[in-house]
Amino acid sequence: MKYLITGGAGFIGSNIAAKLVEQGETVRILDDFSTGRRENLIALEGKVELIEGDIRDIAITQKAVSGMDYVLHQAALPSVPRSVKDPLTSNAVNVDGTLNLLEASRKAGVRKFVMASSSSVYGESEELPKHEGLRPDPLSPYAVTKLTNEYYLKVFWELYQFPTVALRYFNIFGPHQDPKSEYAAVVPRFITDLLAGRQPVVFGDGEQSRDFTYIDNCVQANLLATSHDDIVGDYYNVACGARFTLNQMLDILRSVIGTDVQAKYDPPREGDILHSYASINKLEKHGYKPAVGFEEGLRRTVEFFRGQS
Repeated sequence: MKYLITGGAGFIGSNIAAKLVEQGETVRILDDFSTGRRENLIALEGKVELIEGDIRDIAITQKAVSGMDYVLHQAALPSVPRSVKDPLTSNAVNVDGTLNLLEASRKAGVRKFVMASSSSVYGESEELPKHEGLRPDPLSPYAVTKLTNEYYLKVFWELYQFPTVALRYFNIFGPHQDPKSEYAAVVPRFITDLLAGRQPVVFGDGEQSRDFTYIDNCVQANLLATSHDDIVGDYYNVACGARFTLNQMLDILRSVIGTDVQAKYDPPREGDILHSYASINKLEKHGYKPAVGFEEGLRRTVEFFRGQS
């Protein structure tokens, strides 16, 4: 089969690409390297086709989807804080770019379009765990873009019978995640700070909780979505069905790394939610089963970043 991975030079996209190549599939990557990193593709050199371009460019998206069986759409401008600072660009990339890809994929006869959505669409729901039946309540422009895209996917399925799936990611972490970006996710930032003997910065009191999900589980969900015909026209949580506070994560990391460096606590950030915890029953019914738990995932991620230093 032939797979297009948008954002394939990014953290999640490059991990999906590596798995597909390992399985002997044909992989094409579309990335403009605005947030993706070329070093993520070093191990895939000569094994994947690379198109460098922006999903906001209709001609580029048409070229990228041509001849593909599946589109795994990971490309986006990530980060809640980034979207708060610049909502217009977040919307242009995440919504307009996705619509370009959707229409190009439909016209090219792609078998299925699988998109990375986000747990942020739920907002600060008091009901936990968060299940797909909850009313969305986005609290940031980034979350609005993801929810808008879900609606577009639903319309393309119901109106055009074009098979689409949205996967609501819950705090994915693991190797190849960028710790240096201004908007770096908390896991690689904490790990690299602790490895360097620096105080990691926690926004808030550290008691906010997340359903941290190791990358292998996310890759599994994407491949499951492409291979199962009954996973279509809907959205599914991708998580582990457990939650840990940032303070608990820091305790685990200090133990794994062997350090007693303490965190620095700063005021909370705008748009951040307090608690995120997923029900994964809906996807489990189709065979999804998290293979790597939180603590093991942290150990593997620490090992990766140790090898990078």
